[in-house]
Amino acid sequence: MHCETATERKEWSYEGWEALVQEALAEWEECPVCLPPFKETFTVAEQAAREARLEEFLKSVEGDLRRPPRSKSGRNALRERVTLAFERFAKAGLDLEDEHLGLLLNGGFSAMGTQMAREARRFDPSISPADVFQATRSAWTAGGLQVLLGREMRLTPAIFAYSMLYPYTDNYLDDTGVPSEEKVKFNARIRRRLSGEMIAPVRGGEARLWQLFELIEGQYCRADWPQVYASLLAIHQAQENSMRQRGSPPSVHGSDVIKLSFEKGGASVLADAHLAAGSLSREEAQFVFAWGALLQLVDDLQDIRQDRRECALTIFTQAAGRVPLDELTTHTLSFGQKVMRRMDQMPIRCQALKEMIQKSYMSLLVWSAGECGELYTRDYLAELETHSPFRFASVAERRKQVAKLTGPLTRLFEAFLEDEKDQAVFTLPAGWPSRN
Repeated sequence: MHCETATERKEWSYEGWEALVQEALAEWEECPVCLPPFKETFTVAEQAAREARLEEFLKSVEGDLRRPPRSKSGRNALRERVTLAFERFAKAGLDLEDEHLGLLLNGGFSAMGTQMAREARRFDPSISPADVFQATRSAWTAGGLQVLLGREMRLTPAIFAYSMLYPYTDNYLDDTGVPSEEKVKFNARIRRRLSGEMIAPVRGGEARLWQLFELIEGQYCRADWPQVYASLLAIHQAQENSMRQRGSPPSVHGSDVIKLSFEKGGASVLADAHLAAGSLSREEAQFVFAWGALLQLVDDLQDIRQDRRECALTIFTQAAGRVPLDELTTHTLSFGQKVMRRMDQMPIRCQALKEMIQKSYMSLLVWSAGECGELYTRDYLAELETHSPFRFASVAERRKQVAKLTGPLTRLFEAFLEDEKDQAVFTLPAGWPSRN
């Protein structure tokens, strides 16, 4: 495997890491307490028409899944039918245009997701569909960053390896059967390996992680790409810090909660960007970190019910049940607009992707608020709903409908992967994945 070298890269020193955190926090503090302007407002009649389009699409998919094809040609025909049906719905129900659909479907995120899943199975045949999806989400973020930073979207060994790290580390750290002291030792060994120490793995799962680190090192030589490894150490430190948020009562940590969330989300996407591009300018790093912080807040609102059950401390669980989440959600929407203005200041390398990012973060925040409507005032929720293409009750119902399709879709996707199992994206080192 060829090890890339740094040529004409933009320099940015990680001595400014704390400055990145403080700049993002300062922008958060400066956000106004009024709702930002929304680009779109929908009447009830317009929402009902879009919901009918969505129902039509889901029923067509459901009908095809009742009779899953047994042959490869049949599966390819099904994929074409579903793709065409989605295109019709996306244009009529989501206002997406050909440029957006090209990114999603024609060799863009869809192709990268399939490649990621195929390589994950080639690397570890026992990996679960849930873990594959978790890894694919990270790969999609890195792929989007490749495009925003002026590169071709493609699955590289480094992006694959970084995306695969967290299913393995999270599964081990979330295992209640593993003593806390063993988890502390595990994190310490990862830190040593990320720092460049060539220590031997002590368990099977650790050996998998070490193989992934080798993939990153095979693409990015440590001597030439110090930012890559500094960013990996930063996300490791942020993950360790964020563990303090789990199992803590809402009164603990106070204002530190938002800082921990920003560090975790910002460091994660910053690492994605470095695995995608190798190095960043200061302006690129500022945008990427702030975007990561925003994505973390979106995830925290999406996961609020589960986080409350598990006593995970976020700014949303900290406030939930004590005060309505109206002001906090407004604050997050305003922060999102600040982040999008940072993106506007960067050279426009893909207008369609920029538009999709702007649309998606706001829609996810609005729909997540609708999912936990009991935590908001009625008037605030009604105002948010006018900016959603679908009514909140319809979104909740469609989510249940999609959940019923998960099993058949998973089995169909497994068959697609089997059809294409010999189409490798890149070459693994000799002896993989059989080495333990």
